[in-house]
Amino acid sequence: MACVRNVGRAFFPLDEELELTSERLTPHAHACLVRYSAIIPSFEKAREELAFALKVDISEPTARRYTQAAGKVYVDGQTAEVERLERETPAAPAAGSEKLFFSVDGAMVPLVGGEWAEVKTMTIGEIQAPVWENGEWVVHSQEHSYFSRIAEANTFRRLALVESYWRGIENAKTIAAVTDGAEWEQGFIDFHCRNAVRILDFPHAGEHIHTIAQAVWETDEQASQAWLTEQLHTLKSSGPEDVLASINALHNQHPQVEAVQDNFAYLEKRQEHMRYPAYQAQGLPIGSGAMESGNKVVVEARLKGAGMHWAPKNVNPMLALRNILCSGRWEEAWPQILTGLRMAERQRKKERLENKRSVCQAAASPIADDTIPAKAEQVLPPQPDPHKAEPDDLMPPANKPHRPAANHPWRRSPIGKAKYLPTNSFSKN
Repeated sequence: MACVRNVGRAFFPLDEELELTSERLTPHAHACLVRYSAIIPSFEKAREELAFALKVDISEPTARRYTQAAGKVYVDGQTAEVERLERETPAAPAAGSEKLFFSVDGAMVPLVGGEWAEVKTMTIGEIQAPVWENGEWVVHSQEHSYFSRIAEANTFRRLALVESYWRGIENAKTIAAVTDGAEWEQGFIDFHCRNAVRILDFPHAGEHIHTIAQAVWETDEQASQAWLTEQLHTLKSSGPEDVLASINALHNQHPQVEAVQDNFAYLEKRQEHMRYPAYQAQGLPIGSGAMESGNKVVVEARLKGAGMHWAPKNVNPMLALRNILCSGRWEEAWPQILTGLRMAERQRKKERLENKRSVCQAAASPIADDTIPAKAEQVLPPQPDPHKAEPDDLMPPANKPHRPAANHPWRRSPIGKAKYLPTNSFSKN
């Protein structure tokens, strides 16, 4: 007998027009919940805000599940877009500005089990004209966008293609790649913008010089500060040559101080990335403040709160939602997420239906004769010969009516009889 398909939840044609999903929230409530959960550093607080604003009460696990599902859809969509770009290699769109700020860095987030993982973030912005601040010209950037993932360096640089392509980085006239000089960051720049002007973040270079000053003048704070101030001024106004020469002289005077040797080697290797006078003359930034701000705003503000511990599979979905918000693309991205959620629900229903059909077909299909095992020949017990006398103990008892014997106790039962008979008669008075 064939199986009849059960009636299940499905999409009504009007659901597409109304952008409804199978969830019990309206599209607006769904969007508010995911947005609150991505902004507020607590799913419980996000749930409370939804209940206060829209009078929609859901549980904290439900808020978590809805948010992570939305983030995963966006992550999967961006990954699919990277695969398309690699396959089709389309021309990049126009850049929003002739000069772009480009940087990449990492920040640590806590995972379950007491472990930590590095979240890598790429920041792209538009460089503005220099402004006079605190007695010097300072270059800022704006219109920043972010791409963040927990991933190995090579995987991250590939996935970040979706953002660098969208910003038209190939068509920018000048790109200032300001980083802290890590080796994996140089490979990242090679992949996305090989012709970028590579700049070692000036505050980061200053930290290495400061470490040298403290190692040499451990007990003389005044001398250490005076030497540090002079070297930083020289580095910004004249370049790295005189500063490296001064550090090398200290190394010759104090060969036993390892901090001098290690930091000198670090700075000398990145000498060509410390041409700060030339960068400022081109109107380029020499600091990665926008990148440091991105780590704090995008990653740490939501994923590094007190008592937080994230499952690794849930980090990238939340990072994707944070990227959308901090890049100012919520209105553009949410319809894509909603479409992805509906498509994912349709796929799940299709798979469930196909599984049911396969089970029903397997149950209704006839079984081939050769697959039916042959019945074993029934072995009957030996039958007695009716013409041969058998011992009484081997003969089965005859099935005849049985009545109690005449002396059976049942026949002497008092039931139905008078058990005690009166000895005296009662006369009438």
